[in-house]
Amino acid sequence: MFEFQILAKDSNSKARRGLFQTPHGVIETPIFMPVGTLGSVKGVSPDELEQIGAQIILANTYHLYLRPGDQLIRQMGGLHQWTQWKKPILTDSGGFQVFSMGHGSKSGNNRVKISEDGVEFKSHLDGQKHYFSPEKVIEIEHNLGADIIMALDECAPHNSEKKYAQAALDRTHRWAERCVKHHQELEKAKNGQRPEQALFPIIQGTLFEDLRLESTQFISSLNTHGLAIGGLSVGEERSEMYHILDIMQPHYPEQKPRYLMGVGTPNDLLESIERGIDMFDCVHATRVARHGCFYNNDGRHQIKNEEYKLDQLPLDPEDPNNPTAKFSRSYIRHLVKENEMLGIRLLTLNNLYFLLKLMEKVREHISAGTFTTFKKNFLSRFQDSV
Repeated sequence: MFEFQILAKDSNSKARRGLFQTPHGVIETPIFMPVGTLGSVKGVSPDELEQIGAQIILANTYHLYLRPGDQLIRQMGGLHQWTQWKKPILTDSGGFQVFSMGHGSKSGNNRVKISEDGVEFKSHLDGQKHYFSPEKVIEIEHNLGADIIMALDECAPHNSEKKYAQAALDRTHRWAERCVKHHQELEKAKNGQRPEQALFPIIQGTLFEDLRLESTQFISSLNTHGLAIGGLSVGEERSEMYHILDIMQPHYPEQKPRYLMGVGTPNDLLESIERGIDMFDCVHATRVARHGCFYNNDGRHQIKNEEYKLDQLPLDPEDPNNPTAKFSRSYIRHLVKENEMLGIRLLTLNNLYFLLKLMEKVREHISAGTFTTFKKNFLSRFQDSV
C-alpha cells in the first residue's frame, strides 16, 4: 500500500521531488502538513483545506488520547470518518507533548517520570496520572486510524549534557524497536479489515554530531516505510539546525520519505528541502495568524499596524487565486482589531495557502532543475521581520 517514488532531483542541491502512496491518497513531496492538533485545523473546514491544496494534515495522539479518547474515535470510525477529512492523516506519538512538560529530576519537574518501560505523566487538563509505553502509543494510534503514525521517542532538550542525550537516544532506539514489533503484530491481527498504517520512527541525538549519525543509521535500518527527524527547531539556533541536517543527509536511505518534525517557516522549509527533507509540519502559520500576522512574497507582516488602516490591497496582491483576495487589508485589519472570528479565519487561510503554494512552486522548480535559483530569489525578498 505504501510506496515512495522519486520523480526528480535537483542537480545543485539535495532537494528531491516524490510521490508517497497511502490508503487515502497520494502525497506529493516536498509537502507541508497543516496541524490539526485536536482533529481540526483551527478555524478551517476540511472542504476549505482541500480547496487551498492541503494533501495531508496532522493530529496529535497525546491530546486526542486525553480527550475525547482514542476508543471513542475508533467507535466513530476513526479520524477520517469522524473529522470528514478523507485525505491522508499523520498522527504524532504525543512524546514531544509529554516530554515538553518536564524531564523528571533533570528539570526538577515531577510531571514526567521516565523508565525503561515508558513514561508516566500528568494530564495538563486535570492533573490525573497516565502512562505511555511504546506499545500503548501504537495501540492508541491504531485506534485513531491515521495513515502515518509515529513511534514513541524521548525528545531530550537541545542543550542537554551528552550523558543525558546518549541515555535518551538509547532509550528512543529501544522504544523504536518495540514500536515496530507491536505495530507489525497489530497490522497482522487486522487481517485486512482496516487500512494499513505506515510507522515512522524518529531520529534523535540533540546537537551532538556523533549521536545524530548513530541515530540516523539505526533508525534507517529499521523495517519501516519512512523516518522522521525530531529534536530540532526546539530552541537551538537556525544555523545549528541546518548544520545537523547537513551531517545527517548522506546517511538517509534513498527510498524512504524524510519528515522533519515541527518545522514550517518559509525560510526553514526551503533550507531543509535543499538538505533533502520531504515532509514538514508546524503550528507556526496558524498560530501567528491568530496574533494578526500574514504572509506574502515580501515576508511576514502584522495586519494591526497603522499602515494597513486605509490599505485597499488584498493580503497578497500577486495571487488573485488566494482565498482572501476579494477582501482588503483595511477590512481584515478592522475584523482583527474588533476580535471578529472572520478576521483570524482569513489570515489562517492566507498563511496556509501561501505555504502550500510555496511547496507547489518548489516541486515545479525541482522538476525544472531551477530550485536553487528559486530559493535564492525567494529568500532575497522574503523578510520575516515581525
